[in-house]
Amino acid sequence: MSRKFLETEGPVWVAEGIISEQQRQQLLARYPTEVRALGLLPVLGSILVGLSGLSLVAANWQALPEIVRLALLLGSFVGAYAAGAYFLRRGNPDLGHGLIGLGLILFGASIILTSQLYQLVGYDASGLLAWVVAGVALSYAYGSRLLVLLTVLIGAAVQTYCVEALGSFSYATALLVAAGIGYYWWRRPDVVSSHVLAAGLLWQAGLLVAVLHAKITWFFVPAMAIYAVGDWQQNRAGGRALQVPPLIAAYLFMFGLATFGETDTYANVLRPPLLPYLGALGAVFALSVAGKRAQKRMSTLPDWLLLLPGFYLPGGLPLAVATLVVLYAHAGSVLARAHRDEDPDQLTIGAVLFVAATAVAYFKLTWGFLDKSVFFLLGGVLLLSLSWYLRRRNAQVLAAAGPPVAQQAGAPPIIPPAPSETHTSND
Repeated sequence: MSRKFLETEGPVWVAEGIISEQQRQQLLARYPTEVRALGLLPVLGSILVGLSGLSLVAANWQALPEIVRLALLLGSFVGAYAAGAYFLRRGNPDLGHGLIGLGLILFGASIILTSQLYQLVGYDASGLLAWVVAGVALSYAYGSRLLVLLTVLIGAAVQTYCVEALGSFSYATALLVAAGIGYYWWRRPDVVSSHVLAAGLLWQAGLLVAVLHAKITWFFVPAMAIYAVGDWQQNRAGGRALQVPPLIAAYLFMFGLATFGETDTYANVLRPPLLPYLGALGAVFALSVAGKRAQKRMSTLPDWLLLLPGFYLPGGLPLAVATLVVLYAHAGSVLARAHRDEDPDQLTIGAVLFVAATAVAYFKLTWGFLDKSVFFLLGGVLLLSLSWYLRRRNAQVLAAAGPPVAQQAGAPPIIPPAPSETHTSND
């Protein structure tokens, strides 16, 4: 529900007697006015002005004296910080945080350009690590979601440089992002920051697996550890948002396994040692279950179906059948949870997952030995039956909720019999 929806439908609810005017005002107070796109214009303008200045300096960089270069580098990010602090004091947080974010970017650019100026060979990432430290410190100092997002992206960029250019993994960078920004998120969870933080940590985990030359399936141990943290978050929306990127990664892996899963061919890539892998994944699973139980979210336990290690099965038909069963079971759990919670978004996601599993089943299992028209007929009957069942259950819920709700949802109004008619029938 959004404030715009309340502003549109609220007066109608008041007129129909569903809620009072006081209740409408209370609902509006729970959903503050959203930031308008106009607030982004000063931020975008400041970035364009900064880029224009950087382009002018870059075109004449080699001709400038060394002291002028250093003064420009120092003055650029210090000036951006000072301007951001000024606008924050003037009560303009959008422009203030935007300028401080620009200062953070210029600070990193200054580190890189200074290294090039003095021809410093980057044998380690200590200079770039200072960039991540500055991002974490600014995020706490100003409490800005923009700075949090920038710091996660900076951490991912620094880690990529370490892996690609230096051939090593910066554990300090990963720890700063996971602990520093992770603790910030834990205290102030929101949906956007959750998605970005989870995606950034998944990127760090993927780079670690690449550097260690480990089996790629080890990636899901840290990925599901991120998922388990979301189980312990008291803020349900923020915790669930943190779990979305790991679940997407797990689903895409299982989907690819169902489609191209000839694991006998890729055994050297997919199969880690059985007992250590299952032990590590089982420990994360136990942590996740404990969090779900503590926060009363056991209904999301079927998410772990996607982590069943089917890649230990032999390739071909056994693996295809097993992964398809998992995909169908997961889609069914999403649909069941959506029906129980009356969540239309989850219902849409569940339907899409069901159709995707059906498409894989068609091309993987039925292409050679089942008539296509019969298969499409069976799939259509299943979807129509599911749609009929969900609509029937929805109508029953609305009818039990009372005449006003049912009438608002489009059901015919329930008209009680007139007193005279009731009296006549009793006579």
